[in-house]
Order: sequence, then C-alpha cells, then structure tokens
Amino acid sequence: MKLFHFHFIAKRLYSGSGIIKAQKYVLTKYFQGEPKKTDFQLVEEVLPDLRDGEILTEAEYISVDPFMRAYMIGYKLPVDMIGGQVAKIVASRNEHYPIGKYVTGSFGWRTHTICNPEKLKGNAGFAPFSLLPDISPYPVSLALGILGMPGRLGSNSSLRRKLMIRTTLLKRDCPPACFVPARDIAAYPLRVASPRCCRVVGFAGTDEKCYYLEKELGFDRAFNYKTVDIKAALKEGAPRKVDCYFDNVGGQISSNIINYMNKYGRVAVCGSISSYNESCSPKATILQPAIVLKELKIEGFLVDRWIDRWEEGINANLRWLVDGKLKYEEKVYHGFDNMVDAFVGMLRGENTGKAVVKIK
Repeated sequence: MKLFHFHFIAKRLYSGSGIIKAQKYVLTKYFQGEPKKTDFQLVEEVLPDLRDGEILTEAEYISVDPFMRAYMIGYKLPVDMIGGQVAKIVASRNEHYPIGKYVTGSFGWRTHTICNPEKLKGNAGFAPFSLLPDISPYPVSLALGILGMPGRLGSNSSLRRKLMIRTTLLKRDCPPACFVPARDIAAYPLRVASPRCCRVVGFAGTDEKCYYLEKELGFDRAFNYKTVDIKAALKEGAPRKVDCYFDNVGGQISSNIINYMNKYGRVAVCGSISSYNESCSPKATILQPAIVLKELKIEGFLVDRWIDRWEEGINANLRWLVDGKLKYEEKVYHGFDNMVDAFVGMLRGENTGKAVVKIK
C-alpha cells in the first residue's frame, strides 16, 4: 500500500507553447430554489503560456457537493463556480510535478487550470492542493470522496479524537445509540462508532439506500424518512433514546431527533441540506428546551478545522479502505456539459455514495 506523500521528482517538463482553451461555469444568477442551467454561463477562455514553477492541469473528475448550493450566496456575481477536482498534469514547468501525475485542488467547474503549486500552499480552499500517489486498483475519483474532503470531514485519526469522541461518540458507560442521516459521509461515523459498541441508526431517502446501509455498511437499522413516521421510527430504532447525533440534514427530522435525545447527549453538525433549495427558512420545532433540559452539547464544524493534519487523515482512510474497514459507493455522471444536471441530481438524492462528474 502506498500512502500519500507530496514530493516527487519530475521526469518530463513542459517544453512547448500552444493555444489552450479552457471552459468554465460562471454563476450569473443567485439560486432561487433548485439550481438551473440558466443560473450559469459557460465561458471559454484562452490560457497563457506556462511560467517557471507552473503546471497545466486537465480535469478528469469534478465533485458536486451540497455545500456548493449553500455557499454561493456569499460571492459577488458573476463568479466562477466553486468545487474540487481530480486533474491530470498535461504540461509542467515545475520539476516536482511531472506530466502524467494527478493532483487535487479547489479549481472549480473548469476543464483546464494553470497554477503554481508553491503559491497554493497554505491556501486550502475547500480542500488543499495535493499530488496524488498511485492508489490503484482504486479509481482516482476517490480523492474527491472517501480519500478527499468528505472522507476527511467524516473521519480520520485527528477527527476521531477531536470531534467524534469529544462531541459525538459515547463514553464507554453511556447507553449505546447513535443516529446518522445517511448521505455520502455516512460510513465514517459508523466506522468510528461501531467498534465502540454503539447502536447505529440512520435515515435515507429510498428503500434501496436503507438496504445498502443495513446490509453493506452494517447499520443496525435504517429508515426511509419519506415513508415512515419519524417519531415511531425513532422509538423502534433507538428504544433507549439517542445519545449522539451526526447531523448534516437539519429541518424537522433533526428537531425530532434532538428532542428524543438522552441527557448529556452530543450533536455534531456539518450541514443542513434539507433547506438548501428552500426560498425561505423552513419552520421546525424549537430546540432550546431540549438543549437546556437535557444539557445537550451541540457543536458545528468545518472541514478545514484540522487542515494541518489533512494528510494524516487521508492516509488513515486509505489504510481502512485497504483493510476492508471502509466501504464506498460512487454515483458517476458523465460529461462537462452535464455539471448542472449532476449538481441537481445530487441535491435531489439520486446518488448513493459520492457524486462526481467524469469529464471525458
């Protein structure tokens, strides 16, 4: 097994010049409800020749993630659409980044990118720029999922100690019940919780996903939130109530779960996808009485909180993957022209596992 290291010796350097045209998605309208193709403009630009220290990359996979829907309101329009990529180096004037190698970075929705890796250090964006080793037989797209930002968000060695154990996982003498709304990071709380004798229960949006959670990932119970009575499902899945809750959904489901928690329960919050496409903030049962009377601890977090230990966390996930302790699924869309369709499909819940777009 070859782990992540970020220093390589170049064998081939860029030695020519030519016109390279890149395409990119520019957001020209703020999202109103579900994102639409008319919110974007597809722009073509001519890239300059490389300077010393720079590389030219060509996107192979581009990520679509829920946070993109929520974050774009914070940018002044027009603005290039944000997002992570796995890209192949197709030209280089940097001896540490040879042609043919793959890199990951927050390049956005674009086909080609020129960058100077040295200048990107310390400027992580939503994921740090890094040079990928050979992770075969696994696809390089995993660098956008289980070996990338979602994987780093969900679980790694530092996240286990600093977040999961401290704010989500049970102490050994606590009643075992952990609830997970199951999106593409669902495997990670499970991987950390199960060895600690937690009962792990989840919600998903289809019966097929619930089957996958129970039969493939080992959830004790999974419920289709679109077809079940949430309060009844809570009582069935966690008869001793809930001690910890990993929340990336928000809305009334989260209110129901938090109000059903045991005293001194803990909640880790990393998103609220249930409201991202809403034109106004949804109404839900207030949480303050439960927080006060049950003395709950609720903590939000962002993925760059432990950016200084990124490589450590990714390597931990890779070891778990190789050892069979982590499983993954991907929903692969195809074609740069289908970026918006993939984005909308992910927000609708079409994907089981990480949603990515294969550009070619």
